[in-house]
Amino acid sequence: MHSAREDDLGARVAVAGASGYAGGELLRLLAAHPDLEIAAVTADSSAGKRVGDLHPQLAGLPVLANALLQPHNVAVLDGCDLVFLALPAGKSAAFAQALPGSVRIVDLGPDFRLADPLAWQRHYSGPHAGCWVTGLPELPAARAAIKTTSQVAAPGCYATAAMLALVPLVAAGLAQPSDVVVVAASGSSGAGRSLRTDLLGSEVMGSVSAYQVAGAHRHTPEIEQALNNAANAQVSGAQEAASQPAHASVSFTPLLVPMPRGILATCTARLAAPGTTTEDLRAALAAAYDGEPFVTLLPAGSWPATASVAGSNGAHVQAAVDDRSGRAVIVAAIDNLGKGAAGQAIQNANLMLGLPETAGLTAIGVAP
Repeated sequence: MHSAREDDLGARVAVAGASGYAGGELLRLLAAHPDLEIAAVTADSSAGKRVGDLHPQLAGLPVLANALLQPHNVAVLDGCDLVFLALPAGKSAAFAQALPGSVRIVDLGPDFRLADPLAWQRHYSGPHAGCWVTGLPELPAARAAIKTTSQVAAPGCYATAAMLALVPLVAAGLAQPSDVVVVAASGSSGAGRSLRTDLLGSEVMGSVSAYQVAGAHRHTPEIEQALNNAANAQVSGAQEAASQPAHASVSFTPLLVPMPRGILATCTARLAAPGTTTEDLRAALAAAYDGEPFVTLLPAGSWPATASVAGSNGAHVQAAVDDRSGRAVIVAAIDNLGKGAAGQAIQNANLMLGLPETAGLTAIGVAP
């Protein structure tokens, strides 16, 4: 259907669920990718419509814009090397099971994110489908696992921001995973494209509101899972055989703010030891993200802003110690449709296909 290079079409990829915001962002990024060809696009209720009618930002690419969205059908994806599943919760598992084993899959939905069936049952309906490799390459040991698997579950947008902020400090033994508070603000695109009264412009403009409060948000167990993994790896590395497995506890409050895209996550965690300094926190973040192409630790005193990462796969982080409360404060900014969804999915696909990790992506935001 489309490739940036006519002489070498590269790997053939498909987007299942191409009608939504994440699907549209995938198409925008894939259209400029030097090594991937969009071979198929599918949708549910929007099947039969032109891509350009749903995503007018793609009008300058007439072949792609005039392509018709096909119904969800495994036969449509025949011959693809990799499929992106941008489907609602509970829809990816059956789709993935029907695909040939030779097809690599990056799932942008939640179906394969959680290892604990009880955590799944608390937040979702339907049976627990299992757990795939977490598609956040910057997590400890994640990049190597992504390169060698054929099935990756990209974490949610809120979870991505919180993990990037917190995991390095928990892994370094500087922050306690048992006492974590996350307050994160997101643009309205994070809620998807379905028509809802609370997402109408008249409701959102000029207003900030909290929702799914007190542990109700589905990304809470993802954050806790990552912090548990980081803490237990840290204990194992210290060979403290008598230590009990970590039990992360996250109080997460999401906020809807009047902007279309972006996430700003303010995370706090109780310090593991008195005397920990801001320099200690920044040193841990610097060590974790040294050489990472998409995560930037800002200079001391400079704090993340969503505008700085808009339209990119970048993430900006900063940390400081609140001496009065004995807590670490870490702030992360990402684009919920970029590093929080489509950009991260392509970053994973690049690793799975043996391509340069940064191919088709940028860490540079669009501002103002």
